[in-house]
Amino acid sequence: MKASIIQQEIKNRQHDQLLADLYQDVSLVDYHVDRYVKAIDRFIELYGDDDVDIYSVAGRSEIGGNHTDHQHGRVLAASINLDAIAIAAKQDDVIKVVSDSFDIDPISIDDLEMRESEKGTSEALIRGVAYKLKEEGHQVGGFKAFITSDVLIGAGLSSSAAFEDMIGVILSGLYNDMAIDLVDIAKVGQYAENVYFGKPCGLMDQCACGVGGLVAIDFNDPSNPIVKAVDVNFSQFNTSICIVDTKGSHADLTHEYAAVPAEMKKVAQFMGEDFLRDVDEVAFYKRIPEIREVTGDRGVLRAIHFFNENKRPLALVDALEHNDFEGFKKVIQASGNSSYKFLQNVFAASDPQNQSVSLALALSEMILGDHGVCRVHGGGFAGTIQAFVDDDFVETYKKCIEQTFGEGSCHVLKIRPKGGLKVI
Repeated sequence: MKASIIQQEIKNRQHDQLLADLYQDVSLVDYHVDRYVKAIDRFIELYGDDDVDIYSVAGRSEIGGNHTDHQHGRVLAASINLDAIAIAAKQDDVIKVVSDSFDIDPISIDDLEMRESEKGTSEALIRGVAYKLKEEGHQVGGFKAFITSDVLIGAGLSSSAAFEDMIGVILSGLYNDMAIDLVDIAKVGQYAENVYFGKPCGLMDQCACGVGGLVAIDFNDPSNPIVKAVDVNFSQFNTSICIVDTKGSHADLTHEYAAVPAEMKKVAQFMGEDFLRDVDEVAFYKRIPEIREVTGDRGVLRAIHFFNENKRPLALVDALEHNDFEGFKKVIQASGNSSYKFLQNVFAASDPQNQSVSLALALSEMILGDHGVCRVHGGGFAGTIQAFVDDDFVETYKKCIEQTFGEGSCHVLKIRPKGGLKVI
């Protein structure tokens, strides 16, 4: 269908219910109508009034399992109602993407080998996704797309994972009848980020963005992760998920992120394994005096975090399934404390003067009192915190925390039931 026809349908409010269902909030429909209309305008301005599809990939919020996935551990995550949307159409031979204000260089589908010069770029992610999908036997072809995202960049909501998944979802829709499994698309996104982009990461971000809903993921076999949908109506707990953007930048922090899996892996290798998931925990504690001589104290502390944090997604799911929300909050609080004290990803050791996440946690604890709990969110070191706040206290919390971090810094989110999909 022509882009202009879809746009008119949206303007005529023919898709309001679809948008309300997708974003889980009727009050957001007007915002998304305007957003989709503007996105189509931009596509037509860039490429003309062609036949198009509209795709969406959710951002994600990690609930538990902080920095466990890269050690083949367990996580609990949820897709959220912030997303990337793409207006996309087929074209021959070339993938051309404009992402908000970023005019990304075209990628030839006949030239998908990795380029060292592209590492750290959007071009690398697109090329890597297309290469891996083609290698795995899926159909790959050219397309032109305008992508716009309200997933906060550098805020722990996985803007990069949503972008990687989006390239895979578009190729699935345009050339594979949306038949590529979303977990497979997530694996392809991880490959692109690890190999082509050059950033070590686990698979949790891509899975949570792509699969949708509240999901427990066990990466014991990363080539075949066990993804379990958690059938819980979170709204029954009268609690909102607030993500506070502390405005800290992730720039120049790749080495901090890379050190986490590297140090954990060093401990695992000392114990004769490649990943901490395979290390005998009892034997680890017995050998700490030897391990610290090889890995240093921080490596030992990060391993301690892993062993405890890897159990918490199970405890969180159990609490939710038994309607034990007080128990759920206690585990969330323990996860946050462990990340701060043992994992040490709340601020960058290389930049100790900038501790916006630490400050947000300190203020949140004082503001919330008995009205909620908070923890570092996502990769850490900069970006966001997560707070579970009583619904009737959200406005108070939002007003107080924004006095420090600015108006609009506190995002009140809902869990979205679908991750990556063709919307229209």
